[in-house]
Amino acid sequence: MDPLLVIANAEAGGGERDALDQALEVLRAEADVEVARTANPGELDGVLHRAGCRRIVVAGGDGSLHAVVQALYKRGELGRRTLGLLPLGTGNDFARSLDLPLDPREAAQALLHGEVRPMDVIVDELGSVVVNNVHAGASAQASRRGARWKKRLGPFGIGILGYPIGAALAAFRPPYVRLRIEVDGEILVDVDRPTLMVAIGNGTSVGGGTELTPDADPEDGRLDVMVSLATGPLERFTYVAELVRGRHQERDDVLTARATQVTISGEDFYLSADGEINGPERRRSWHLERAAYSMVVPPA
Repeated sequence: MDPLLVIANAEAGGGERDALDQALEVLRAEADVEVARTANPGELDGVLHRAGCRRIVVAGGDGSLHAVVQALYKRGELGRRTLGLLPLGTGNDFARSLDLPLDPREAAQALLHGEVRPMDVIVDELGSVVVNNVHAGASAQASRRGARWKKRLGPFGIGILGYPIGAALAAFRPPYVRLRIEVDGEILVDVDRPTLMVAIGNGTSVGGGTELTPDADPEDGRLDVMVSLATGPLERFTYVAELVRGRHQERDDVLTARATQVTISGEDFYLSADGEINGPERRRSWHLERAAYSMVVPPA
């Protein structure tokens, strides 16, 4: 087994540290393991600079994986790297897309005995990457509000409750925005139709398992786009109910598409990209980079 460099969040709470200790016990039985704890992009870049030929393992959630992939992309090293993931975060949505075990010991076993497969990545016009999902509209507002509750509840080990709390708060005054959404140069929705939300998925879910783009596959060379036009009170309620059941894409007011490039423009809107909130924006564009890096996943 190649030597492993495990990158962990220096500010992780006690629960995440305990889970990491469990995973390390399994990994160290079969591999040489060094743990590096980082707290900011500068520290992370320094750790990656010293990584050498070791396989990099991210211990954390979507945000931690995003940070490492972004740093490697910026360094021009992403395509030469094979990554592993110990899903120790709150939502772990990208791990869910890959069917990675959420139990730390089982995740470590999958890391030791899994197979290496190529992964796509989403890149915007500014060179920022999206590993899992980027979404705008009501879902981004839910993420903005939920992030505060996630931070408050995290020390008690129930940070995942921030997601439904944020969704409930956003439901009272959802932001309807008029957007032009273009997929591979074709207009999917124009500004004459108010939009509840739009999601661009490389992975299937957000918020700890809500499958916005259930058919997305980070290995298939396509972005999955989902647009909800459910802006009326009743339509919004039934949309949310069917979203929870995974049947929202059957609705007449939900549009879907598959593409390699997506552009959103129009009224001010906020974005949530791998959990990072950005905005307000007036225009953003993303494209898919096929097989941008490799990752260890459970055997097919």
